[in-house]
Amino acid sequence: MRGIKGILFDKDGTLVDFQATWFAIGEMMALKAADGDQAQATALMKAAGYDFSAHCFKADSVFAAGTNADIVALWYPGATDSERSDLIRMFDQVSAEQGSAKAVPLPGSKDALASLHSAGFRLGVATNDSTGGAEKTLLSLGIAQLFDAAYGYDAVANPKPAPDAIHAFSDLTGLKPKEIAMVGDNRHDLEMAKAGGALAIAVLSGTGTRESLTPMADVVLDSIADLPAYLAREA
Repeated sequence: MRGIKGILFDKDGTLVDFQATWFAIGEMMALKAADGDQAQATALMKAAGYDFSAHCFKADSVFAAGTNADIVALWYPGATDSERSDLIRMFDQVSAEQGSAKAVPLPGSKDALASLHSAGFRLGVATNDSTGGAEKTLLSLGIAQLFDAAYGYDAVANPKPAPDAIHAFSDLTGLKPKEIAMVGDNRHDLEMAKAGGALAIAVLSGTGTRESLTPMADVVLDSIADLPAYLAREA
């Protein structure tokens, strides 16, 4: 083991149950984009990555791994730059308020985070949600006090899979990238880890599958509930 001292977590699918938290919110936003047309809203949800036959979001889809700016670009292709900026702000506000209010923590996540914090690990969040959305979710779940920082797509020049959040967390904590682990359920998380020189830890608690994640991961765990024991073994 290379002396991991800090951990960056993806939010949705890693700390939060992605499917349970986001389907209703996504459907509401799609209906708004479709002006109340249910058939069009369904088409928009499919385009963003929702598989209605499997009742889940697809791995690495726009909704699972993209930013609100990506969703706006997909759902409002004819919007002007000004309209697009207004829509992104609206999506950020809705996702921050609704995402935090409806956030469902993954089983064992709170205990795992408390254990890691008590063991002295520096903790952060790196998400393609907005920074405000991430911070509100941490507060809603009662775990904000365990984290040094949360980086949304709007907190860095380049969101995941770029390594900007790793560099920011490194600057904040004084840790070297090789002392940081990035934990997530999508390939963007692992690509970010590799690009930033961090340990890439995949979890199977979100939209990613073992088959999709293993090629990019240094290790694959069922969920972050397994992380304290893994890090203790590798210390």
